[in-house]
Amino acid sequence: MTRTLPPGRYTAAAKPAHSKRWLVWALSAAVVVVGVIVAFVAYDKFAVSEIDSEATSFDLVSDSQLDITFTVTREDPSRDAVCIVRSRSKDGSETGRREVFIAGGEDQTVKVTAPVYTSRPPAMGDIYGCSLDVPAYLTRG
Repeated sequence: MTRTLPPGRYTAAAKPAHSKRWLVWALSAAVVVVGVIVAFVAYDKFAVSEIDSEATSFDLVSDSQLDITFTVTREDPSRDAVCIVRSRSKDGSETGRREVFIAGGEDQTVKVTAPVYTSRPPAMGDIYGCSLDVPAYLTRG
């Protein structure tokens, strides 16, 4: 014994196929956009840079001076560079900062020691960053 269902009460028809296609295209586009963003961030973070620096040591000279020693490696050693070194206090705040001019030369990696004068007793020294874009006010000599 089978009964027919009242018309219009239960829809047997599925959603149109074009709405599913739109969803597939939208999700595919979102995946491509996310992939491009991830690739850009990874390239920016892990690509070989033209200049690299590493703090090797620091010496607490006094309550107002810290000497920081660091190495700078340039892809083209003949180019001038600038590095920003800084000192930090025990609470982590920056207490001194200095731009250091690195003259071009023959050695790809150079070791530099620079004094940083501080406003409070220093606890550590580090490198903020290095660049091959040397400001006009920094010159040889």
